[in-house]
Amino acid sequence: MADLTIDLNADLGEGFGRWQLTDDDALLSVVTSANVACGYHAGDPSTMRRVCELAAERGVRIGAQVSYRDLAGFGRRTMDVPPRELTDEIAYQIGALRVFARSAGADVVYVKPHGALYNRCVYDAAQAAAVVEGVLLAADADAPLPVLGLPGSRLHEAAGAAGLPVVSEGFADRAYTAAGTLVPRGEPGAVIADPGTVVKRSLNFARDRSVTSIDGEPVEVDVRSLCVHGDTPGAADIARRVRAELESAGVRVEPFA
Repeated sequence: MADLTIDLNADLGEGFGRWQLTDDDALLSVVTSANVACGYHAGDPSTMRRVCELAAERGVRIGAQVSYRDLAGFGRRTMDVPPRELTDEIAYQIGALRVFARSAGADVVYVKPHGALYNRCVYDAAQAAAVVEGVLLAADADAPLPVLGLPGSRLHEAAGAAGLPVVSEGFADRAYTAAGTLVPRGEPGAVIADPGTVVKRSLNFARDRSVTSIDGEPVEVDVRSLCVHGDTPGAADIARRVRAELESAGVRVEPFA
């Protein structure tokens, strides 16, 4: 039987100034890893610091959620950024978050792209390589940063080739194609809002290493970390239910880093 261990992550710190999107306090009482917005799609210095302090206090691992520079579009608009520029922007975001993580007595221990950058790095080798170069630039020489992403992505290929650890991620609240990629958000059924369905899919990821595609076909997906989006309505309650059901089923919920 496969090892029944999984990490539970969420996108946090997705606010700006007085505007707050994610219920960071509630989610940090449930998840084991926090993908913290670094100011390019959301987040500001005070939010980053507050989330890092809460995460460190509760033993939640801190990850840098890096993005295209797209505050207006929440990082979900496709952008063509020159590779060298993208490398510098990735390193900049990781470094900024690391200041607040270390001031809280913790550190940034992994990196995950956000939104359009995440999806672009599934198939675009040049953009994926630029992201990896940014991770290498920001990381300590003796502590390579794991890269969290979609199994089989160009991002994981580039990270593995560069000697970075790769961690495969699944999405309980997103629809999959038969090829194992995410259905684009603009298409019907791309986001799954029903809590019962999200819980069922979470159990399938953890126990069966599979998910049902939007066409009804089973897709094998061996993942180590499971994402519940923090900007989904009722995200904290859904995350609590997911964790409770996983643990009731004998699945250990613990961080990968």
